[in-house]
Order: sequence, then C-alpha cells, then structure tokens
Amino acid sequence: MDKPTEPGSTDKFRADLQSTDDRVRLNHWLPPREGILPHIRIGARWFNVMWFLPIAAFGLMVAVAAAQALRELPSVQAFIELHPGIAQSAPSVESGFPWWLRLQHFVNMFFMMFIIRAGIQILADHPRLYWHRDCTPGTEWFRFQKDVPTDRIWTAKDDAVTLPGWLGIPGLRHTLGLSRWWHFSANLLWTINGILFYVLLFATDQWQRIVPLTSEVFPAAISTAIQYASLNFPVDEGWTRYNGLQQLTYFITVFIAAPVSIITGFMQGPAISNRLGWLGRVLDRQKARSIHFVSFLWFVFFISAHGVMVFVTGLRQNTNHMFAGVDDESWSGFPFFAMAMAVIVVAWLWVSPFTLRNARLVQRTGQFMVGWIKGLIEWFDPRSQLTEKDISPYLWPNGTMPNSSEFDSMVAENFESYRLTVGGLVEHAQDFSLQEIKALPRQEQITTHFCIQGWSGVAKWAGVPMREIMTIVKPKQEARYAVFYSIAEGGDGGRYYDVHKMDNMRHELTILAYAMNDTPLTVLHGAPLRLRCENELGFKMVKWIAAIEFVEDFKHLGAGQGGYNEDHEFYGYRMPI
Repeated sequence: MDKPTEPGSTDKFRADLQSTDDRVRLNHWLPPREGILPHIRIGARWFNVMWFLPIAAFGLMVAVAAAQALRELPSVQAFIELHPGIAQSAPSVESGFPWWLRLQHFVNMFFMMFIIRAGIQILADHPRLYWHRDCTPGTEWFRFQKDVPTDRIWTAKDDAVTLPGWLGIPGLRHTLGLSRWWHFSANLLWTINGILFYVLLFATDQWQRIVPLTSEVFPAAISTAIQYASLNFPVDEGWTRYNGLQQLTYFITVFIAAPVSIITGFMQGPAISNRLGWLGRVLDRQKARSIHFVSFLWFVFFISAHGVMVFVTGLRQNTNHMFAGVDDESWSGFPFFAMAMAVIVVAWLWVSPFTLRNARLVQRTGQFMVGWIKGLIEWFDPRSQLTEKDISPYLWPNGTMPNSSEFDSMVAENFESYRLTVGGLVEHAQDFSLQEIKALPRQEQITTHFCIQGWSGVAKWAGVPMREIMTIVKPKQEARYAVFYSIAEGGDGGRYYDVHKMDNMRHELTILAYAMNDTPLTVLHGAPLRLRCENELGFKMVKWIAAIEFVEDFKHLGAGQGGYNEDHEFYGYRMPI
C-alpha cells in the first residue's frame, strides 16, 4: 500500500471510486444460483415441504369424510341446530359494505401483493431461518438452500439464491436492496391504510362484524368448520353478520397477525433492537425473523383460503357485497371484481421488469417514502451489550476480500507497514500505524452484528473508539460525514467505501476494531481494521479500512448515493433496519 505524498491525503482513494449505471446491469450482476425446494427440520431430519401437499390433500379428504360421518350423528345434528354457525347473540351490522370498506379491501390486497413478493425476495438472500440469535450453519429450522460447503469459504452472498421474476421482486439473485425498497414502501402504505381502517371500523358499526362479543363464537366456529368440511355449507348471512369461523379468522388477521408482522419487522433492525435493551435480547433478530415468517405464512393461507371461499360459496353474491355494495341477485359487482383482478395481474407482471430497468428510480422513490423514517430510528441504547456467554460460535463471512500482492505483503509482515490515512476536513491530518492505533485507549464491547441479508451473530470486539481518533485529528465544523475507504474492491470493481454521519462517529460504541473474541482480527473478518457502528446494518461497517475522510457532502463520491452498495446495489444510505 503506497503511502500518500502528504500525511492525510485521500486523493488516491477518491480516484479509485467507480460510478455505475442507474439500471441493473445483468452482465455485471452475480450469476444465478438455484436453491432447493423449501425444507423444514423436525428433530434431526429435514423434510421437503412438497410432501405436505399430498399429505394436506389426503388430510382434506379425510376431513370431508369425517365431517360427513359426524353430521349423521344425532348429537352433532343437535349441536349444529343449537349453533348454526353464527353466534346468535352477536349484533347485526346494518350498514352493509360501505364504499370505504370496499375501497380499502382492494387497496389492502394490492399492497399485500408487493409486500409478500418482496418479502420472499428478501428471504432468498439468506434462505435460512433460526429460532436463536446465532446463525451457525446446520442449526436452522427452515431453508431453501443446500448445506453450507465445508471445503471452501462460503460467504453470506454466496448463499443467496435466484427466484423466478414472477415470484420475487425482481427475482434476480442478491437484489434485496431493491426488494427492500418495495417491501418497506408498500408496508408504509399498507400500514397507513390499516390505521385508517381501524379508525373507520370503530367509528362505525363495522367493528361488530369481526370482533367477537360473546364466547358463543367458539362453538359457532366449530359448527361452521364441520359444515364447511362436510361440503354442506352453512347459510350465509355475510351482509349483516359473519359466521363464527369467519369472525375468528378475520379477528386474528386484523388484530393479531398484522401488528405482529409490523413489530417483528422492526425488531430485525439494529437501531431498534439495541435501543430496546432486554426486549431486543429476548426477541432477538432471528426469533423476530422466524415469527415474521410464520405471520407471512398466515397471510398467504388467509388470502388463499379467502380467495377459494369467494368462488365456492357464491361468486355473484360475494362480489356484489365487496365490489358493488349491494345484496341482490344481480351481477353488478362482478365487472368491478374482474377489473380489480386485472389491475393485480398487470401490476404482478409489470413490477419485476420495471424494477430492473429503473433501479435508481426505485431506490430514490423508496428513499423519499421511507428514508425519513430510517433517519428517525437511527437512535440506539448505548448500554445495549451482551455477555460472553452470548458470543456466537460462528459469524458468517461476507464481502469481497482484498486481492493484491500489496495486501498479501502486509499480511505476511503482520501489517507492520500498514498506515491508516485520516484526512479531509480536519485540522490535523495524519497517518496512523497499526501500532499507534493500538497504543490509543482500548475499548471492548460485546454486540450483535446485523447483516442486511438477514443473518446475525454476537462477537466481542476490541479497538479504538472513533471519538479518540477525532480528538487527535479534530474534524472541522463543516465536516458532516466520515467516509471510510477499504483496501478491498467491491464486487463490481472499484474501491469499496461507505459514508456515516458524524453523530454515529461520536457514539461511545463506534470503534475501529482490531480484535475479535480476544484474538487479533482475522483477514476474513476485516483485518487490520474494521468499523463497528452498532445502529447500522453490517454492510456499512467497512472492513480492511485504508483511510477515513471527513467531508461536507458525499454527492461527489462514486455514484453519489453514500457508499459502494448504495451506488452499485441500490441500498439505502441510512440503514438502521
């Protein structure tokens, strides 16, 4: 690594930055990698979920036969007569299906399409789920990727799989930067729609349709289930009252599954998890991620079952209710239903190719819609640390490692010739040797690493606080950001870099780490120096640091988005979740 002609000069590092296209360039992207069909681990054995399809089909046939046999029993006939399916003491809703309810029903369905597909794409970047904080290979309970190879270095990026473009958004392997913008933006709109729905629901009598008001709903639900399973459906009074099974299902969806999805989504972010202390430790990222997935499965089940029941219980009547707001024998609701389905289909086919062609537009739109929220939650608890018993036995490697004879020489000599350049808008630009850095006050901390791809792990880090470096170089008042340049290149060529705001640099848990788990930092994890900034996702914690430059703005660096992955993979500059 050639030493700059002047101490603290960062010109050579800036010159190595690379701009990029505003589209996804397929010839520059990661090559496709197929996964496997989803598997679930029960005990020590893995089961292909496709086996659940014939099992479920057989179970349905058994349920139909059992329900029909049960209905022959006098006691069951008496039970159904006593509990016909609707809780008789439940009040009737006299307002039918008002326009706002019908409109919100479609809007909710529209946004859920984007949320579900983008969520699947995000999961495909780390296609494994765990019930504990550590992400040690082989301990997952769900996956759609093979075992992690043991005969080579296998990074988290290697683990990402390709999805069909009609399923994920946009389907291409490791496009979670774009899928996250769709997921978060659609979630914001879906949440706003949901809050408005809550307000209108309880401002009218519509809440009585889906909120059980009597314990009679439970025998009514059992009766309804028997009648549906026997294929002899109960009398439909949906215009004024839902049956017990409908009421419980809607209540779970609206008042349990939806809030759980939102809460567990937020709990996957470092800023929020670290801020919440004990709650962030109990509901750690992987538990939150798994519960989030279970909630996703509930929504997929609900939407699928709901769609089937619309057809089998009376398409004309159901579409009249929800798309025309009438309760008659006409077909007035069906044309609106057909148009709504056409909009969904067109949007479904449009979104992936549009995203690939207009990646920067998707990024900027997402930043406009949810970037300000990310900024608001970039706060964290300075006491959010764990204990040595929480240290993970495995921490996934990631990133493109330095590949030069110059770096190899530094490794061979144990980084004796390494120099950290610190310059830009500072009063005392300086080059630090690794020995000089280690001579500064040392700080240790046990914290969780949150990778944007979904995995996490706990390690004990040791290094010099950034505030000690800033005390020496004294950033000027106009310095608003710190730019970290890596020795390594990014995956698409050009020097890797990332930008942080000054508040992050002053925080007591922000350090330049040179040790991990009481041993010198390995090259695989960022030696000689890597950044730890505990309210951001892992890609912003630059490894193999070559230089730090304090600047007023970052628009002139690379493609101007605030970092290498922000430039090339369309991530967000502020990433506390």
